[in-house]
Amino acid sequence: MKIATWNVNGVRAREAQLQEFIAREQPDVLCLQEIKASIEQIPMWLCEIEGYSCYWHGGKGYSGVALHVRQAAVPERPAFFHPEFDHEHRIVAARLPDFTVASIYVPNGGKDYEAKIRFIEALDAFAAGYEADRQPLVLCGDMNVALTDLDVHPRERKANVIGQRPDERALMQRLIGRGLVDVHRKVEPDNPDLFTWWAPWRNLKARNIGWRLDLILASTTVADRVESCVVQREFGTSDHGPVIAVFGSA
Repeated sequence: MKIATWNVNGVRAREAQLQEFIAREQPDVLCLQEIKASIEQIPMWLCEIEGYSCYWHGGKGYSGVALHVRQAAVPERPAFFHPEFDHEHRIVAARLPDFTVASIYVPNGGKDYEAKIRFIEALDAFAAGYEADRQPLVLCGDMNVALTDLDVHPRERKANVIGQRPDERALMQRLIGRGLVDVHRKVEPDNPDLFTWWAPWRNLKARNIGWRLDLILASTTVADRVESCVVQREFGTSDHGPVIAVFGSA
């Protein structure tokens, strides 16, 4: 199974790129963030992507997430739902035969840091419920927290800046401790150049001076089957790169 997550930073601006990405990669699960569009603003082909069950959850010009499941992998339309802590169109989940998957856009925290903390705490409680019930879970998306200093280019490391603060990092580690695995770090545990977001100035993306904010967190039973995980830094004009993980059969 191939799972991809991508913060597109405006789906209307990235429409042609998204179409190219889906046609080329054909992910079994595609999670999108920051679609910045209501369902009325999304081009019809996106709402009805051939071969996919689609769910779009967004508002005009801000935030928004989407979740697509390929019918070749899951023939029947899955049950899509929003955990009760969803606000500002930041999470949509789907119950698949082998696991529940969620597309997530954690608040940046720059305007309301406490709202960011509350969201991560609620996400942690959500994951704890799945751990308690021994139900596999896959959380994908822009978590807006660099887990460790290794996940930030040395030139971008700043003590106590939002996205690198000890309290938010501790919360994310508590979340991962709910039986989850950081899939990309499982594949590349020591890679110091593994980033998924680059500030849109000073040619930082081309120079790979960035942060690793986009994660795939999976229950051990899923993560143990990972065969590869990559970030496509050079694809697209979003300030985030798509992250793609491939898992073997159970």
